Amino acid sequence: MTRTPSVFRVAVILSLLAVFLASGCSRLRGDREEVNEGVPVEELYDRGHQSMRYGNWSAAATTFRRLVAQYPYGPLTEQALIETAYAQYKMGNNEEAISSIDRFLRTYPTHRNTAYMYYLRGLVNSNRDTVFLQRVWSLDASRRDLATPNQAYADFGIVAERFPNSRYAEDARQRMVALRNMFARHEVDTALYYLRRGAWVAAVNRATYALETYPQSEYQSDAVAVLAEAYTQLGNETLAADARRVLELNEPDHAWLQGRNWPDYPWAIRKLNPFAGERSPLQD
Repeated sequence: MTRTPSVFRVAVILSLLAVFLASGCSRLRGDREEVNEGVPVEELYDRGHQSMRYGNWSAAATTFRRLVAQYPYGPLTEQALIETAYAQYKMGNNEEAISSIDRFLRTYPTHRNTAYMYYLRGLVNSNRDTVFLQRVWSLDASRRDLATPNQAYADFGIVAERFPNSRYAEDARQRMVALRNMFARHEVDTALYYLRRGAWVAAVNRATYALETYPQSEYQSDAVAVLAEAYTQLGNETLAADARRVLELNEPDHAWLQGRNWPDYPWAIRKLNPFAGERSPLQD
């Protein structure tokens, strides 16, 4: 008889606590804005950098935004926009970071730090869809929506092509290679999905697409193995033999050639464990 009132009281207390915390955070933000009101531009910039040194990205972003609002022109304003975007990226506020970066690129298209801003946009887009559960449960990025990783690839491509001598170009190229391998793995994973379900023609089409679109990727031998297996199952001995020959030339110790368990599909019972994370047949 007392259970329902008790649950009700707990719900009310939690609601009041949430309101209190929200109002407290708003009050803190307001206090921070008031503290920065009318402060000279150099001092504001130093305050923002001090917050960044201590890893207080929220305070840094607030301070730099106040600087831009109070002093819309000048070299420190330009730098404050850059620092704002970086602080937002470190906070995980990816949408806000993209907005700040795009604003900077529109306002200062020939700025000396343009290469860095494209590079930073690539970093943000690389992590844009990495939600909390993906980080905690190690979900495979190649099995998620690839729209923002594709945008990251384009951002890094701008750095590598338009600013080949910048300090960010080499790292951008390496990140493009990693993203390209992720795209290839996505295609091969899909081909394996069709292979497991006996959709041999669909598996052939997806593996062929992976080979044609992402040649020389880390997963090209796996794509060829899919072709060999699918053509074998279809009874096309000529194409199966061709795929086997290519695989023997490029990766003679591939598991499919050795007759080992390939692809190594995860147990179906694994899906019943919400903490197990995703596992690709290509994981090993």
